[in-house]
Amino acid sequence: MSRKTSPAENYCIALQPICDTQWQHVADEMLYRHNQQSDYAQIDCGLTATVRACNTAFYEIGLEALVGQRTLFFNAPRDWLMSPELLPPCSEQIVIEVLESVEVDQAIIKALQQLREQGYRLALDDFVLTPETRPLLELADIIKVDMLQPLDEASIELYHQHNLQLLAEKVEDTETFERCQALGFTLFQGYFYARPEVHALSARQRGSNHAAHIHLLNALYSKTPDFQRLAYLLVQDPELCVALIRQANSAAHRRTREISSIHQALLMLGMQRLQQLVTTLMLARNGPASLLMLPQLLTRAAMCESLARQFSRAAPDEAFTVGIFSLMHVMLGKKREQLLDSLPLSRDIKQAVRHGEGELGRLLRLVIAHEQGRLEQASSELMEQINRIYLQSHSWATAQLQGV
Repeated sequence: MSRKTSPAENYCIALQPICDTQWQHVADEMLYRHNQQSDYAQIDCGLTATVRACNTAFYEIGLEALVGQRTLFFNAPRDWLMSPELLPPCSEQIVIEVLESVEVDQAIIKALQQLREQGYRLALDDFVLTPETRPLLELADIIKVDMLQPLDEASIELYHQHNLQLLAEKVEDTETFERCQALGFTLFQGYFYARPEVHALSARQRGSNHAAHIHLLNALYSKTPDFQRLAYLLVQDPELCVALIRQANSAAHRRTREISSIHQALLMLGMQRLQQLVTTLMLARNGPASLLMLPQLLTRAAMCESLARQFSRAAPDEAFTVGIFSLMHVMLGKKREQLLDSLPLSRDIKQAVRHGEGELGRLLRLVIAHEQGRLEQASSELMEQINRIYLQSHSWATAQLQGV
């Protein structure tokens, strides 16, 4: 039986060219489109739109096929900037646009500094100079100025003093182009040059093998990953295999010969890139809930495993699996019963997840009680041990998601 494709899986991307002072096409801005017929962005969640666009550009199409050697700009909401596991490859060819809506605080300053250290260039989109946003001038490479708004030449001079490259956007005619050029702008974007166009390779129907992804995540985040099992699980998702081979053969990896097998790709990419790739693909297909739930899911699974080792006769790997599947139905937007019935898990694991039964269920209930702050009757010694396990588990989960 063929799988029906939901409207959310018909999303695509458009590219709007950016030119230099000589009218040469030197860069593109990537724009999310919810379907091929749309000529504007219909975005319910900025994070979902960004992840879907990045998934399409970097993993489905590939940067070289998309823009060649040109630079690619794309918008990034705060949640994306704070999630280093979502970073795309090829940092030297990418400009991350920090939106006006991003609240500037110490956390975002630190995140942007880390992006700069990793080679990504930053552009400030629709930037408004205030005491709060002024520190961004020390981090940015490019300022995008909306030419449909009144032009503040004092701010332009300040940008020049910070050696920032100026990009004029929404340039509607050659008169505006020439005026911007005289003010020192070197990049230009607008209808005078080109309108956004949907990229043909991005307009496609997408599907996903949820069962394979669930098994793959379980194997991927195991503390002792089995590459042979990972390869077996990967081949169950052809789209993921194609993305993996493409990444292994991309210019970002200094290879001496072409990668032609999944096993070679796994060895080339290693666990860090593989985790990033699978996480990105799942987010692109399943929405923002995955980003919010995955840290909690991994922390819960690691806690179950540690508690099994220290306080139970239950198998640690089974306890880890119980933690994984206790939240997986939320991540995938499926009913828990339906999901569990579709998977070849042991009866003990399913009963633990469904009803909190058995020794595995007791461990899961303990972890959930800790999450909800319902352990007030526990002894101070037990609370100290559980808190220590939580901190270790949370640290491990964070490291996995950051590829540390």
